[in-house]
Formats: sequence, C-alpha cells, structure tokens
Amino acid sequence: MRVSMHNWMRPEPIERTIARLGRLGYDGIEISGEPALYDVARVRGLLEEHGVECWGAVTLMTGGRDLLHEDRYVRQGSVAYVKDCLTLVSELGGRILSVVPSTVGKVVPMASAAEEWRWCVEALRECQAHAESVGVRIGLEPLNRFETYFLNSAEQALALAGEVGGDCGVALDMFHMNIEEADWAGAIRACGDRLVDFHVADNTRMPPGHGAVDWAAVIRELVGIGYEGHMTVEFVVSADRTPISQRTDIGDVSESGATPGMAQFLRDHSTGAVPEARYEAYTEQSLGHLRAALAAIATPA
Repeated sequence: MRVSMHNWMRPEPIERTIARLGRLGYDGIEISGEPALYDVARVRGLLEEHGVECWGAVTLMTGGRDLLHEDRYVRQGSVAYVKDCLTLVSELGGRILSVVPSTVGKVVPMASAAEEWRWCVEALRECQAHAESVGVRIGLEPLNRFETYFLNSAEQALALAGEVGGDCGVALDMFHMNIEEADWAGAIRACGDRLVDFHVADNTRMPPGHGAVDWAAVIRELVGIGYEGHMTVEFVVSADRTPISQRTDIGDVSESGATPGMAQFLRDHSTGAVPEARYEAYTEQSLGHLRAALAAIATPA
C-alpha cells in the first residue's frame, strides 16, 4: 500500500502542495475536485518533477453540487461536475475518484427516500458510464450523519454501488467510520474488492497517532482483503478558541486565501488558517505514523 494526501484542507498554490509531498516522501496526491483550478500539463510536470503520482481526486460537494437535489437542473450540473472531475483524474494519470453524492452539510431531505435514491442512481449511472470511458474507478464515500443524511455507512454505499453497476465501488474514511460503523473492521471486510479508496484521519479528525485508532489493526484488515490502493491522509486541524488552547496560532479561515465558497466549506469542517510550520509537522507526522504501522505489519514480532 502507498500513502497519499488530500489538498482540499489547505488552500495554497498546487506547486507548494506537491513540493511538500515530494520532499516529505509521500507517494501521491488525491487532488481536490476543482478541475477549473488546474492546468493539467503544468500539474503533470510538477508531479513528475517531485516524484509524486496522482492517485485520484475527491469531489468537493459545496453549495450547488448535489446529485439528489429536487431541481433536475442542479442534478444535471452536478453530473457535469463529476464528469469533469473524472476527466481531470484521467488526464493526470490517476485511477480513482471518491464521490460524495450530496452537498456536505445538507441534513434535511428534499423529497421522499425513494425519489432521492432514484435521482441519485440515475445521476451516478451517467457518471459511471463516463468513468468507464476514461478509465477511472468511482468510489462512493459515506459521511457521518452530522454532514449528510444520505449515505452514512459502508452497507448503504455498497447497496448504492450495486444499483449503479459496473465497477462502481466504495471509498471508506476512518474518521466517519468511527462514528457510524458498529464494526469498522467488518465494514472493511464487507467491501472486499469493492473498496476503491481509503481516507485516513484519527477519531479526532486529527493526524493518525493523535487519537485512539489502532492503525496497525486497520492496515491488517486492508491487507486481509487484498487492498492495493492508497491510504490518503485527510486530517482536519480543528481551531481551538478556548483559554486552554494549544493551537492559538490558527487564524480565522478568512486568512487562508480560500474563495468564499471554500471558506464556508472549511468553516463547516471547524478548521481555520493553519500556519505553515504546524501544517508541515502534521503532514510529516501522518506519513511517519502510517509507514511505521505498515512496517510493523510487514515484519511482525
């Protein structure tokens, strides 16, 4: 297994992100699903220069992106967005796209459960056809109940992937699994070869090693199902405004340089403008912790 990292958690020029990942020894990047931001030729050159591969991308379901919206024009626009993300991954030589079907933070349904399920299946089937045409595999990602009412567990994601058909699979996230899965190890085993991607953050949503997750046990389960994809680091550094804060250097998200829409997305994830030194340290610690766990599995006592 290889180790990648997302970049949506920190708005910064892509050249800075890729240079950091290369310098610290990451294998790849799971790039933000914002196709309009990237010049493909330039990003490919940066990846080659720093010895980093594009593992894939993740959809950023900000306002206006929703595959099960009551307005069919919103659904159509969201399908076009997912297709553009799939094309971006393909052009960067990536292999997967982690897809969150509905707007993150939308917690009130717009129609009956049957209607929303039907709308989502129809939309995803169109996305799946495009995925097959460009050689990228979709993984449907469940989130916790506080971020979406739609798709919270591996079981639900497997059912949806089955209706979509083809090689549509599941992307799991250890942070969300800690909230929603009664048996996270069983959820991994249930996915089997349908597991497309695996996102990494501790139960605190901080870097691996900053919480209660037994990462060696997690990796053991991934090895057990024959998972050969990447583990993608996705920690979100929470802001702490209390008098006992050890993270007083984290500024308001308005200082991060994010667009208004992305700034709201980051606020909804309880993070702010994380200083470079802190972000670099957490990025390095994440890789070190995962590599140590991988080594422990490879050479058991």
